[in-house]
Amino acid sequence: MHPAPSIIAFTVLSGIGLGLLAFLGLGVIVPTGFAAFLLFGLGYGLTLVGLAASAFHLGHPERALKAFSQWRTSWLSREAVLATAALVFIAPHAAALVFWGRPLVGFGIIGGILALQTVLATAMIYAQLRTVPRWNHWSGPSVFILASLTGGALLTGMSLAAQLLLAWLALTLVVHWLLGDRLFERNGSTMGSATGLGARGTLRQLEPPHSGQNYLLREMVHVVGRKHALTLRIITLVLACILPSLMLWLAPTSLAALAIATLTHVAGMLIGRWLFFAQAEHVVGLYYGQHQSAA
Repeated sequence: MHPAPSIIAFTVLSGIGLGLLAFLGLGVIVPTGFAAFLLFGLGYGLTLVGLAASAFHLGHPERALKAFSQWRTSWLSREAVLATAALVFIAPHAAALVFWGRPLVGFGIIGGILALQTVLATAMIYAQLRTVPRWNHWSGPSVFILASLTGGALLTGMSLAAQLLLAWLALTLVVHWLLGDRLFERNGSTMGSATGLGARGTLRQLEPPHSGQNYLLREMVHVVGRKHALTLRIITLVLACILPSLMLWLAPTSLAALAIATLTHVAGMLIGRWLFFAQAEHVVGLYYGQHQSAA
């Protein structure tokens, strides 16, 4: 599918911000005063920047408030509701730590749980889509949750926890990629099923259904060659997991090393998230005779 920059920025930045707010809300670390102001401000800033980026992806950003109305059936709507609830519940906890140095534990725990549920809701927007077999699998939400927690651990300066999460994230990314490569074939969709003519025998495409580009080809079909995908996967692993882990191992108490590790991790996740969208094969591509595995 078309890897829109706004959605890439949204899922990565808001995920990291919500991971940081989850750690702060659940009391994994309890900063006070100016330190609390910086950490909570960073968490809110990343989350709001990510949500703003997602709003720009809408065809009519001025209608963004309507996203809250379909929470019974839409994961997108649930994401909006959960994100707002998380930010509202964490706010009193943050204010108490900044101004009085005392946590409001109940608000913090509820807000932290809601923050993680928001990340899960974001992942489920994609995982629910049976028309994209690579996404319709448990490994996708696992990557989203682990990436959020890893980013949160890096931003809070918890080197040991970050190293453990980086290792789990690397393993989950590899599993997600390897399993995802087989899911389209296992789904059983073919050109025959896509066109409804499979009962008549083996089909071959005489010419494309359209002589030019259209919305489906622009948004739903994006082919990445195997060699390019492998290169991008290696770059993602190195930047998002291996280099940050190595830096934290060599200098676990260095703020400079922690900052560089965090920035490197974010850069790697941006590349990995681009690949997440670019490699997502929608079954509509069969109708146009385009299948990524043949690239």
